[in-house]
Amino acid sequence: MKIKKRFRFWIVLRNILLAIVAALVIWFIFNNVMTTYEQKKYPAIGKLVEVDGNNMHIYTKGDGDNTIVLLSGLGTAAPALDFEPLINEMAKNYKVVVVEPFGYGWSETTNKERTVENIVEEIRTALKKLNIKGPYILMPHSISGIYSMYYANTYPEEVKAIIGIDPTLPKALEYFDETAPIMPNYLSYVAPIGIARLAMYLIPDNFLPIAEEGVYTEENLKMTKVITAWKGNNKNVVDEANEINSNIDKTINMEFSSNMPVLLFTTVEDKVTEGGKNNVTFYETQVTNSHASKIVTLQGHHYLHWTLYKEMSKEVNEFTKSIANDL
Repeated sequence: MKIKKRFRFWIVLRNILLAIVAALVIWFIFNNVMTTYEQKKYPAIGKLVEVDGNNMHIYTKGDGDNTIVLLSGLGTAAPALDFEPLINEMAKNYKVVVVEPFGYGWSETTNKERTVENIVEEIRTALKKLNIKGPYILMPHSISGIYSMYYANTYPEEVKAIIGIDPTLPKALEYFDETAPIMPNYLSYVAPIGIARLAMYLIPDNFLPIAEEGVYTEENLKMTKVITAWKGNNKNVVDEANEINSNIDKTINMEFSSNMPVLLFTTVEDKVTEGGKNNVTFYETQVTNSHASKIVTLQGHHYLHWTLYKEMSKEVNEFTKSIANDL
């Protein structure tokens, strides 16, 4: 009798496991079919340019004497869509360019390491191939602050100014006595096997900008969802996260040149670390001697451009006028 019960138990367990495997296979196939369909339905909104054998997506809008190059934070699935409200405001006065690095938005993925050298060279190559001429005003968000520091130091003739959106700068971890985040390599399979898509269906709001209704169009939000399903935590994003320490080591001794105009947006913080340190006190050590340089604190999310794009655009206008007065 006991043998029969055990036999039935293993049959039930086997059937459950087979059902789970079958469900996973069906979901994997469904995810790939949907990705193929969506990529045809939602083609790139900008231009694709070949860089080192893979296509990189560059979106531009507006015209003006200054070219502002927006660079996204780590893991921002679709930078050209994420920056949309800020792009629309600044494009009234400037040529605004969004570079989607490999692994982001409509750009393909690459097998090249996500070193600061590779990332900056890929950005430069894409801009030059599309004949987008500098010198540029680099506008990095978050982790791209490290890349902008490297860019400005390595190619100073190509950078007119820096406008940081709560940027991560090389000396930040040392200043706050923090360590860089690490992403397990298995997360790079989140998108290919369909987990990113499943998460989008279950908790879509977790992957969308936190903004009032109407700030982002319905079309924008739809595209953001599908691109997150395609690209969520892909291998390039995971590699980039795990390269942070190395990229900081390479740039830790770099500073913006003393005459480089630097505008830094950061969030208002109620709390400070032991010793009275916060973002403002750190940025005060990074801002330059240019009379145009300044730090602007805003009450908002780390993604300040989600809600404060109008205030930021106004500050950018004043900043560029101040730079122009020096010329």
